[in-house]
Amino acid sequence: MSTAGTIVIGGDLTVNRLGFGAMRLSGPGIWGDPPDREAALRVLQRAVELGVSFIDTADAYGPETNEQLIADALHPYPAGLVIATKGGIIRPSPERWERDGRPSHLRAACEASLKRLRVDRIDLYQFHSIDPLVPLEDSLGEVARLQREGKIRHVGVSNFTSGELARARRMVKVVAVQNRYNVSDRTSDAVLATCERDGIAFIPWSPLSQSPREPREGPRARLAAWAEAQGVSFAQAAIAWLLARSPAMLPIPGTSNSRHLEENLAAAGRMPVAADLATIG
Repeated sequence: MSTAGTIVIGGDLTVNRLGFGAMRLSGPGIWGDPPDREAALRVLQRAVELGVSFIDTADAYGPETNEQLIADALHPYPAGLVIATKGGIIRPSPERWERDGRPSHLRAACEASLKRLRVDRIDLYQFHSIDPLVPLEDSLGEVARLQREGKIRHVGVSNFTSGELARARRMVKVVAVQNRYNVSDRTSDAVLATCERDGIAFIPWSPLSQSPREPREGPRARLAAWAEAQGVSFAQAAIAWLLARSPAMLPIPGTSNSRHLEENLAAAGRMPVAADLATIG
């Protein structure tokens, strides 16, 4: 973990630069409780034992059960542990993920997350996705009010374009952006550049490039070849590549398996050097 270094979020939260995404600890389809709840609790506890100081979740994961799981596993939270959550997506059924950016919903969602996580203030609250039926200014305006009331320490956004990020920053100090990003999908390169320039943490979701829709040629194939040459798994290589890609990067690979957790975190010690990055592309 020490090889990856640290990153400062919002000027006052220093965390190790390899976090943990808790989403996969939910049940199948990110719905309900995990099949083995005790095992899921142990994964969270082991992550902290191994030096993870940033855990990401959302009220939509479960829904709600993921936040509860984190509190059950780790509360009272050790000093320096940052729990980030998100609001703005609802789950009417296992198959549906719907955006809800109404101010009234975001207020209720934030207050419910506070209770489930058993905290008085959420260190990083991220607006999960823009609702096309609600002006961004209305949604983030409510998040800013919650911050002024002391219920949110720092504000982040998720699934934002560069233009949307610029609009958001006119209303509130944005300290983190969580967008899809991996060796195969770099559509958020412009957003990442803004984060690098302005000291904003960039949290890549889907960091392992495991989706069937990812192309298997090009940079992904070259990264796979690098992994084989280094004697590491592709997942470890994907994480190591992200860490080397930018100092603004805060990867949050997730797993429900303690062995995979340890393998993922070991990737911090295998970061490719500049020549490797140039070869991978």
